[in-house]
Amino acid sequence: MSVLYRNDTQGQFPNSWYAATVDAPPMRPDLRGANTADVCIIGAGYTGLSAAKLLAEKGLSVVVLEAHRAGFGASGRNGGQVASGYNAPQRLLAKKLGADTARDLWALTQEAKADVATNCETIAPDAQWKPGVAHGCYSAKERDGHHADAAYLQVNYDYDQIKTCTQSEFADVVGSPLYQGGTIDWGAAHIHPLRYALALAKAAEDAGAVIFENSAVHHIAKGPKVTLRTGKGHVTADHLIIATNGYISGLERKVAATIMPVNSFICATVPLSDTQATILKQDIAVEDSKNDVNYYRLSDDKRLLFGGRAAAKTTFPQDIGAMLRPRFTALFPTLDRIGIDYAWGGTLGVTISGLPAIQRIDSNIVSAGGYTGHGVALSGLCGKILGEAVAGHASRFDTLATLPTPAFPGGTALGRPLLQMALAWNGLREKLGL
Repeated sequence: MSVLYRNDTQGQFPNSWYAATVDAPPMRPDLRGANTADVCIIGAGYTGLSAAKLLAEKGLSVVVLEAHRAGFGASGRNGGQVASGYNAPQRLLAKKLGADTARDLWALTQEAKADVATNCETIAPDAQWKPGVAHGCYSAKERDGHHADAAYLQVNYDYDQIKTCTQSEFADVVGSPLYQGGTIDWGAAHIHPLRYALALAKAAEDAGAVIFENSAVHHIAKGPKVTLRTGKGHVTADHLIIATNGYISGLERKVAATIMPVNSFICATVPLSDTQATILKQDIAVEDSKNDVNYYRLSDDKRLLFGGRAAAKTTFPQDIGAMLRPRFTALFPTLDRIGIDYAWGGTLGVTISGLPAIQRIDSNIVSAGGYTGHGVALSGLCGKILGEAVAGHASRFDTLATLPTPAFPGGTALGRPLLQMALAWNGLREKLGL
């Protein structure tokens, strides 16, 4: 069964705290009959919606095809962190790609965060931009490495938003004794991701884009014009943007070979008491250096939103909350008996390098995905840049396309088993304390 349907109900948002705290619009119609457009976009997440908004504002006719609902995928169910940079140290990118290219790439990530902040101010105020993302380190060696990364950014890019913390300083903010220190990036932030996605969809429609929901694409016919077929209709367009990320599901082999779907999971506890809520003494998001990564923050109603444990298995566990509970109680033993009201999973896209895969599939087909945990900021930026490329301005597209994103060994046939083995090894290392 396709990843689009294996763990979810057709056309329904997951039973998440996010879905419980939005006023979702009525279901949009599905695609019927013959349709034409200047640009067709597959996927109504941050990437596709950002591209649709830009292109519609430029006066192009835009059709967005979404297999479920706008904001249904990773865009509407992620941890909400608007992170700085990429899933690789900036000093490593400078070493691999050269100082000038690395500087250009950093500038794009700063723009990505600024775009989210501006959108939260203008079209999505209820998404609630809140500054501050902390990173906790379990060893002195890793803490020192993160401090060195922060110093590199300040010296080379004048980025002075990261506060470095000793063990005691970090404990004053994050009330867990396990961390050996870390950093707090006050230039990063966290938001309500589904409210943000729904606002982007409305903004794209207000600009003139048309979104069809429950309209999964099952075939792409390439050529001077591209034809996309769904179960009940088809669209013929001059250009195609593939914005499916981890939900590509074999639709385009070149994309599927470089972007592998993995699952991540989040739970929302019952509201914490005032005493329990002091585990986070500031309204920030936190991530840490566990092999499978933990990420968490407090909601407006003082629930712990706790996520982690990436998995390449195709199906979700039966009890997501029970799987996550040992992870958050290890950090915060006082929450060992806390109730869990919501637990959900989602599929994101990862690449071998951890960097986004920006690709030109054909002369009139472009794609972006594989944000590897940095998608809240980068996906919207990439959507905007895909739109620019379609509109004839490809210089920034070409810059992002320099990011090294090789295909998974064995392509779509062997890539997932190899990724499962790698994630299993990470889990074993974590249990052994390596």
